[in-house]
Amino acid sequence: MGKLSKYFLNGVIVLVPMAITLFLLNYVLGFTEWIVGRFLPNGMHFPGVALLVTLAGIVLIGRISTHWAMQRMLAWGEKLLNRIPGIKFIYNSVKQLSSAMLDSKSLFKQPVLVPFPHPGSYALGFITSDVAECLAKHLPGEPLCVFIPMSLNMTAGFNILVPAKDVVPLDVTGESALQYVLTAGAIMPKDAATNNY
Repeated sequence: MGKLSKYFLNGVIVLVPMAITLFLLNYVLGFTEWIVGRFLPNGMHFPGVALLVTLAGIVLIGRISTHWAMQRMLAWGEKLLNRIPGIKFIYNSVKQLSSAMLDSKSLFKQPVLVPFPHPGSYALGFITSDVAECLAKHLPGEPLCVFIPMSLNMTAGFNILVPAKDVVPLDVTGESALQYVLTAGAIMPKDAATNNY
């Protein structure tokens, strides 16, 4: 019975992320197919057209977003969203999280180890941004802003200010450090140079 429950748990661990990914992909492509089907003539409608339209749409939005006029419109839209109390929190959280996941140079600059929650124990965190002068002047040494995400839940965690001398930089990829946190340590970080654990 012990082996059976272990195999079941392993199966769940393998299938759940795949199922969620496939569900979201199917939803996006199904929605795109429904939109495309309303406007494209029957002769131009073929299997995979939704995927092509989705990819083309993402590239097009990325291209347009670099134009100065679109950047001003996006800034105006963000300003508007930031005035709505509940929406402001959700939008900024999702934006920062997606930036962290997709752009390693953005929010999560460098994986590090810091003494947390008490001296003698260490937690994996990420240097996120420069400490504002209004905070730094009240802290000893050269403080760094470190975000320590909660395992299995990247939307929650602890933002701490740590003296630079207590921060241990890690030579691991940002992606593998995120995997380590998301899997509660089940997947260990990979060495950035050798890609080994």
